[in-house]
This record gives sequence, C-alpha cells and structure tokens, in this order.
Amino acid sequence: MDIFNVLEMLGGLALFLYGMNVLGDNLAKLSGGRLEKILEKLTSNPIKGVLLGAAVTAAIQSSSATTVMVVGFVNSGIMKLTQAITIIMGANVGTTITSWILSLSGIESDGFFLKLLKPSSFSPILALIGIIFLMFAKKDSKKIIGNILLGFAILMFGMETMSGAVKPLANVPEFTGILTMFSNPVLGVIAGALLTAVIQSSSASVGILQALCVTGSLNYGIVFPIILGQNVGTCVTAMLSSIGASKNARRTALVHLYFNIIGVAVFMIAFYTLNIFMDFSFLDDVAGPAGIAFVHSAFNIGATLILLPFAKGLEKLARLTIRDDERDEKIKNLDKDFMTLDVRFLDQPSYAIELARNVTVNMAHHSMECLFRAMKLLEKYDENIAQEVLSIENRVDKYEDCIGTYLVKLSSKNLSQKDSKILTEMLHCIGDFERISDHAVNILDAAREMHKKNLEFSNSANEELKIYTTAIKDIVESTVVVFEENDMKVASLIEPMEEVIDNLSDELKNRHIKRLTENKCTIELGFVFSDITTNYERISDHCSNIAVCLIEVNANEFETHEYLDNVKHDSTDFKEKYNIFKEKYVLP
Repeated sequence: MDIFNVLEMLGGLALFLYGMNVLGDNLAKLSGGRLEKILEKLTSNPIKGVLLGAAVTAAIQSSSATTVMVVGFVNSGIMKLTQAITIIMGANVGTTITSWILSLSGIESDGFFLKLLKPSSFSPILALIGIIFLMFAKKDSKKIIGNILLGFAILMFGMETMSGAVKPLANVPEFTGILTMFSNPVLGVIAGALLTAVIQSSSASVGILQALCVTGSLNYGIVFPIILGQNVGTCVTAMLSSIGASKNARRTALVHLYFNIIGVAVFMIAFYTLNIFMDFSFLDDVAGPAGIAFVHSAFNIGATLILLPFAKGLEKLARLTIRDDERDEKIKNLDKDFMTLDVRFLDQPSYAIELARNVTVNMAHHSMECLFRAMKLLEKYDENIAQEVLSIENRVDKYEDCIGTYLVKLSSKNLSQKDSKILTEMLHCIGDFERISDHAVNILDAAREMHKKNLEFSNSANEELKIYTTAIKDIVESTVVVFEENDMKVASLIEPMEEVIDNLSDELKNRHIKRLTENKCTIELGFVFSDITTNYERISDHCSNIAVCLIEVNANEFETHEYLDNVKHDSTDFKEKYNIFKEKYVLP
C-alpha cells in the first residue's frame, strides 16, 4: 500500500462522511419538522416510544440527532424524562438500518438482478436523477429530494472508494498485527468507542469497519467488541449537547450512556462466558459487511429487549447520579416559552422555525393583552391592573430579545425557502409587537396621570375616545389573527382600517382644538388626550407594518412603500374596504 492508496482512502472517507451528512440533513429538512412533532406528542406507552424512536432515527439516519433532539425536548419541558428513555432505546435500534444499506456493497454475484442491488450499479442512476432535480426543479421539496439522492450516491461512492483503497492492506503484515490487538475484547471496545467519539456517528464508524472488512483481515472475534464499543462512543454527542442544560436534560444524556454501557457489559459477560463452554468457532471466520450489520442490529435490538423492562431503573440511576437540590424548584418555574427556544433544535431548522413561530404567536397575544389592559385603565384606574401591564410589557421585551437572538442563530442554518420566509416574517414583526406593548405603557402613564390629578374628559371626548378605542382593538385583534393564521384575506383589511384610524386621529385632534377654544377642555387634559390619540395612531401603524410584511413576504417581494402607494391609489378593492370601515367607526 503506497501513498496514493492512503490518499484514495482519505478521499473516500471524506466523501463517505460528507454524503452521510448531506443525506441526514436533507432527510430532516424534507420532514419539515413533522418527525419532531411526532416525538413531541408522544404518549407514555413505552412500546410506542421505542417504535417511534426507531422510525424517526431510520428516517433521518442519525441516532445522535434523535438523542440530541430528545435532550432538547426534556430541557425545554416538552417531554418527560420517562418518555425520553424509550425513544433513546428506539434510536439505537433505528440507527442499524444504515449498516444494512451499506452492506449492499458486499454483494458478489454475476446475476443481473443481484448485481443491480450493488451500490456501484444504482448509485450513478440516483446521482443523475438527483442532479437533474437540483438543477432544473423549481419546487423546494424536489431540490431537497435531489440533495438526498446525491447525498446517498456520494455516501456509496465514498464507501466503494474506501473499500478499493484498503484492499492492498490485506498483504501488509503490520496491519494484520495491529488488528490482532483488537481481538482483546477490552481493547476492541475502547477502540470502537474512541473512533465513534471522534467522528460522532456510530453509523459512520460501522461503515468504516464494513469498508475495512474487504481486506479479509477482520474476523468476528475482532469486529464484535469494536461494534459494541461504537455504541458507547456515540453517546459523546448527547453528553456534549447536555452541557449547561437542565438536570433532567443531563439525566437524559446519562440514560443514553448508561443504556449502552450496561448493554455492552451484559453482552460481553454473557457472550465470552458462553464462549468458554461452547467455543464459538465462527469468531475466527472472516467478517463481511452483512455480518457486521447483523452484529450491530443484534446488539441494539437485544439490549433494548433486555433493558426496556428496566427503564425506570435507568431513570433512578440517572437521578442518583445527578441529584435534586434546593434550586430545582426555581428551575421548574422558569418560563417554558423561553426554554422552548433551545439551541439543540438549531440542527433541525424546520422544527426550530416552528417552535420560534409558536413562541412569537404567544408574544403577539401578550402584546395585545398588555394593550387591552392598559385601555381598561382609561375607563377605571386600578393600580393592580397597572402593575400587570408593566409586568406583561417586561415579558414582551424578553420575548423580543430571546426570539431575536434565536432567529439570528437560526438564520445561519441551511433553511428551506418556506422556512426562510417564516424567519423573515418573524424578524420583521417581533419589533412591531414589542412597540405595541411600549405604547400600552404610555397609555398606562396617561391613565395614571389622570387618576393622580383627578382629571376627567368631557362626555363628548369620552364618546369619541370609545369609538377610537374600538377601532384600535379591532385592528390589533385582526393583526394577531393575520400573524397567527397567516391569513392574507384578513391582512388585506388592515391597511384600509389603518387609513380610517389615521383620519379618525386627525378629526379627534381638530375637535379637541375646538373644545379648547370654547373653554370646554383644559390645556392639561388636552396634553393627555393628545398623548392617547398619538399612541393609538402609532399602534395602528405597527399593525400596518406587520400586515404589509406578511403580504409582501408571501408574494416574494419586500417593497413596502411601493406596495402602499399602489394599494391606496390604484385599488378599487382598497377604497371599498376603506368605506366599510369609515361607516363602522363614525364619530358622534
């Protein structure tokens, strides 16, 4: 084996790992967050947990990704530790499907149909279909499918390249001598764990082992402990992801580690004890790709069957390792919305977008609640309600900070076109929702000033303000509906409403000036009245910003001023809607 074989092997390994990464990322993207939602809504039935964990892992081709997601679910309070344990067990089973797919490279036959099953036969076809989809398809979903097919083809090409490059190792005595060391079960487990810990993928490390088996130097006595060790090494990803997380999230990562360590210990003791009495002769047989896949599956399925009845025992062991303390009650009371925006979900962008949008919808409702409570204070001042307004406004500020930070991190990920649109909408809208709550505090200040100074508006001013308040409530409620349901029909109503509200504001100011000149209103009350109407008008402007943003993003455009000019001056539909709202909000 010369330097060129080494370079070929490294190139094959790079393609193999890259193909696996592309395949897994795009399978997750194709799911559009649906797989994560299935896990999130999991029932407490342990069998369902195992099956769902296995199915999701088989679909996204990564037990590490599933386990990290589960750690995130537990950390954010979406899932209980008990539920997470069965999913982790299922993930270990689901990851074995990859080794079976890779074992197809070991098929040796001159038969036409069997030859078709070899990756070297069908991978070029998949690559061709994939590149056609990627270059010519217009739909985002088809481009993702193209990436999946290309990722799979690259993965298989890398596997074939590695296998071809390492074949000369069969004639290198030093290589055989190194492998003989791993026939020691303990060294084999350590080697398998270290290899997997470095590349953070048991599927990839098993694939490398399958590629090496073409040398004919790997027997089952060597590969058995290495495969067991690979299952321990894959726990590193979850352990790293749990750093800085809640205690239950760290316990979840520990359960993954304990499950594999106990499983390896049980299998090692049972297998080698039986070997003393039964002398398993197959341990000296040369291992093939299919045989490695079988050992990988047998261990994970067997460990799951053995340890599933002891799931509660694994939970107790994790709780004994990480004990509760006095701070845990405070941790339990942390806001679930903010904990939901977990950085662990950033590797699953579609699901992270969905979570962020749900939190942003909650922010919108809090902003509306803050405003409506402040409006009540204009009718009857209550210091308790005033404190609630301030508390909600602080919460909305926190929403903006947390969501904004999360979305900035998320924007650097490889997002689908649909997800990119949703992210753009949220980034533009969270500032407007936050400003609405700020104006609510300004209205609170106006109500508090009137209460402290014992000021009252005239009957005519009160009647006018009631009409104006109703219009503001309607536009804010409609705007929240537009954002929550992405309803473009309702969105088209916001701008006509905003135009009517602008005109109402002008009319109220004119009437107020008239009352001042007629000595029916004081200067002091006039300032308060002006503050309220100005804040109302600005609230309607923020509602307009949100609606126009959603309309423009959905139309794949973002020329706000041009849109407003066109809709106000060239639209018959706009004028009709404007007249409807003008008749609805008539001043007395």
